[in-house]
Amino acid sequence: MINTINTNIMKMKMKTILLVTLIALSFGSKAIAQSDNDCVVTLSLFVEPAKAKNYDAALPHYDKVVNDCPSYSIATYQYAARMFKHYIKNGDKSKVKDLIKAYQYQMQYFPNKIKKGKTLSTVAQINFDNGIGTKQSQFDSFDEAYKLDEETFTSPKSLYTYFSLAKDLFDAGNKDVQEVFNLYDVVYEKIEKEEIKLASMLTQLLDKQESGTKLTTKEEKSLKASEKNLKAYGTVKGSVDGKLGIIADCPNLIPLYERDFEANKNDVNWLKKSAGRLSSKDCDTPLFFQMVQQLHTLEPSAKSAYYLGILASKDGKSKDALNYYNQSAELETNPSDKAKVYYKIAENFRKSGSYGKARSYYRKAIDNKPSFGSCYLKIASMYAKSSNGCGTTVFEKRAVNWLAAQMADKAARVDASIAGNARAAASSYRQRAPSKSDIFSEGMAGKTITFNCWIGGSVKVPNL
Repeated sequence: MINTINTNIMKMKMKTILLVTLIALSFGSKAIAQSDNDCVVTLSLFVEPAKAKNYDAALPHYDKVVNDCPSYSIATYQYAARMFKHYIKNGDKSKVKDLIKAYQYQMQYFPNKIKKGKTLSTVAQINFDNGIGTKQSQFDSFDEAYKLDEETFTSPKSLYTYFSLAKDLFDAGNKDVQEVFNLYDVVYEKIEKEEIKLASMLTQLLDKQESGTKLTTKEEKSLKASEKNLKAYGTVKGSVDGKLGIIADCPNLIPLYERDFEANKNDVNWLKKSAGRLSSKDCDTPLFFQMVQQLHTLEPSAKSAYYLGILASKDGKSKDALNYYNQSAELETNPSDKAKVYYKIAENFRKSGSYGKARSYYRKAIDNKPSFGSCYLKIASMYAKSSNGCGTTVFEKRAVNWLAAQMADKAARVDASIAGNARAAASSYRQRAPSKSDIFSEGMAGKTITFNCWIGGSVKVPNL
């Protein structure tokens, strides 16, 4: 009997505990739901006016979102960044720290939703633009961003600032010249890498356009963005070269490398970079020959074969040069460097009058580096020079210039560094092409002319 009573008491206690637990859980879930609802309302009070760019209405609600719901939505900090940029642009410099904090909150609360290199370099750029910190601390911020996530560190402006600060630190005696050269190589290669990506996308869209296929709205936007960004990278490339300045000219490079040669003559990487710099500046020094021979002895490679090709070419040994360049092209794995080798081979054929072979190698260079506008420009020049040998009538001969203009146009669009010269060339070629009166008198409007010379292909005569 007593045992039965005790058992019943225990059952009642268990039921009571279970009921209390369920009630507690019920209240808890309601509390959580209530908290979410509160955050929805709080966030809405800030985001909705921010979306409409009514920042004066949004600002009073920002602190409450940050304090009460800091990790609720990344949109909080994305709209906050836009808001603070607006105030800063309009003269309120007190918002600079708030802008930096908005990016820091993104990294703190949403580390998996951001691009670290992009975000860190953005913060570093804000510090630089507003004179926050020393040059060394500013450089360190860019250096951290690049080394942590090079892939998303793509801002042309920030790449330039990163290098510019290194050069400033060298000028102040706080950085070794070799460090500046090393960073120059890193930044230049990064710029070329991004240019190749953009030019590849742009070329595909241009080819689609030229085939007569209409681009979609999305493709049109992509084309415009690619051209805009290519122009920005081209400008930065020139600025980086300008910033490097005279410290990379032959009178400074030669004594520097003469001093360091003995200590580094067994360092393959040092020899590659040093010989490459002397080559790019076309420095006339026996030291270049020493470097190349030593490099080829230590590690016969694409680079050493390329430099031997340059030496052979300078000595007038074009056949030996061609052999070395072909060896280099076969060994080279870096697309940008492979393109340079193919360009050298193409130049040899062009200078000897072998235009067909030259074009095939220019195209190989473009395949590896779609932003290599000089190749298109050289092809355009060869087309124009061949006009007398292509076509059976004067009209057809002059029509070759339309093809030349198309090539020059493409050069301008994929390579901002030569865009001015390329546009001028395209204009010149069009002036040599048949005029409107020629098209009318010959009755050629809208017709297609096919070329049976080495150029091949065809061109459609413009409609009047």
